[in-house]
Amino acid sequence: MGQGTIFAVVGPSGAGKDSVMNHARRALSGDSSFRFVRRYITRPKEAGGEDHHPVDHAAFSELAASGKLALHWQAHGLFYGIPADTMDDLEAGKVLIVNGSRAALPVFREIYGDRLKIVLVTAPKEILASRLAARGRESAESILSRLERSGELEDERIADIVILNTDIEAVAPDAIMDTVRAAITICDGKITYQAQQQA
Repeated sequence: MGQGTIFAVVGPSGAGKDSVMNHARRALSGDSSFRFVRRYITRPKEAGGEDHHPVDHAAFSELAASGKLALHWQAHGLFYGIPADTMDDLEAGKVLIVNGSRAALPVFREIYGDRLKIVLVTAPKEILASRLAARGRESAESILSRLERSGELEDERIADIVILNTDIEAVAPDAIMDTVRAAITICDGKITYQAQQQA
């Protein structure tokens, strides 16, 4: 069995997860030991958001039926899938970083086992509410109440690594790279998870 590790990055709305991952992707782009996994999503490319493989529902169903997805799930009216070749990369000893989903973590654990490490990007609830309010859709007070009712405030007990993102531009982007690099050692082409680190 290969010694690769897959980091599933999760976090509540407003935590700045995408900003953190985009920064890390740019910084690690020259290192072939790392792969940022592009998800298949039934969402048009022009809809924005993460860099993904856009597919329609028929194509997604075909990918799932033909075994080209390691796992898949549905959320918010969309289907998400992780490519099956992630298993090959893990066997080759690579480090994979993927935009995850807290609701799908049981499936991630079933597929990837002890090679899965969960990175939680989060922030104090008042900061989350403020960031979401800045989008102009509802007040910070209304959002805070909704976050608390809906359970979108992530439980830190699910995570191997917790990044408290109080400053999207300054703190968390470097934190994800530091934690991933601190968690692994590259030796003779193999990558082994060492220890939990919080940032």
